[in-house]
Amino acid sequence: MRCEQSAVITVGQEIFDELWTPSTLELLARSYWRFLKERSFGAMRVVYRPDSQQVVLFTRRIPLLTFRPPEFQTGNNRAWVEWPIERGLLVASGGRGKGYLRITAEHQGECDPPGRQRLLVSSEVANFYPLIRGTGWFSRLGTWIYSQTQLRAHIWITKGFLRSLEDLPDEVLKQGEDPDTEPADG
Repeated sequence: MRCEQSAVITVGQEIFDELWTPSTLELLARSYWRFLKERSFGAMRVVYRPDSQQVVLFTRRIPLLTFRPPEFQTGNNRAWVEWPIERGLLVASGGRGKGYLRITAEHQGECDPPGRQRLLVSSEVANFYPLIRGTGWFSRLGTWIYSQTQLRAHIWITKGFLRSLEDLPDEVLKQGEDPDTEPADG
């Protein structure tokens, strides 16, 4: 499965210059996880561990998705943060360790008014094999069930997150720990 949504946003030159660093990409990524928690009314949370990150439902005992540590890439015109999918209740056993969630910012050039930069920001889930899809004779029905439930929820969350990026400067440049996430041992 592959699903991608994108949005074009504009930012001032100062904000643009600060975006192209791994630490600021990490803050952008954390704003995605914070948005997920807010949209799910706190039902879904992120637990950070030294070697992984989990999206849990209500409690750590229900890990929906477990990701390996994020990977960052920055270049002149493109930067991204990617979380390789490790396992979880939403992941089929054959799909473990192959898929990823990636948030990308791509520079599209200067725009009007002068001094503002245009960015294409996208969120992509790729090479993900959902458990709900099933196998064999059930896979056709499972694909339909997935597209009506889990896929729609992902698109709804992602589109909302991308719309929220009009507040990007305040969200991304906020320094310090994110109080809305749970530490691994807390």
